[in-house]
Amino acid sequence: MAKLIRAVAWRRLERPFTRKSKYRQKAFVRAVPTSKVIKYVMGNQVKEFEYKVVLNSKSDIQLRHNALEAARKTANKLLETKAPLNYFLRLRVYPHHVLRNNPLAAGAGADRMSTGMAHSFGKSVGLAAQVRKGQTVFEVEVNKDKIQTAKDALDRARKKMPCDFSIVIKEKQKVAVKAA
Repeated sequence: MAKLIRAVAWRRLERPFTRKSKYRQKAFVRAVPTSKVIKYVMGNQVKEFEYKVVLNSKSDIQLRHNALEAARKTANKLLETKAPLNYFLRLRVYPHHVLRNNPLAAGAGADRMSTGMAHSFGKSVGLAAQVRKGQTVFEVEVNKDKIQTAKDALDRARKKMPCDFSIVIKEKQKVAVKAA
């Protein structure tokens, strides 16, 4: 199995150039890899909760799909054990951007195998979600007694991703139903 290239290679935002064409020679992105993120909505989707705890990004960044999945798993596991069916977890970003790598050969005979930077578009190696400063990545809805558990879950998720995040607690507004 190929070694995973470090996240710093794709951390900064770039123009998502993912040209598709009906002609194979003109399509730059030949195949898009499948996303590792399996679920985007977890927990109790029926119940109404009083508080919303959100994880916001402090900078513009690209988050790879394997980092998002690792963060989702660890947050969901803690919420399942400490607050079973008393939470609603949602991943708010989707990995659309195709990450590309142009491997350069080194060593004896490399000049005959590699095109160098002549055709440097690269092959697709993964997916990433482009996140802007202040954008919500995860949100957890809970009642007042489970706020600390939700903060701990989002703190665990924060440690799986490559930039700084802030955890914000918001009280949800109650909607009054008019009797007709």
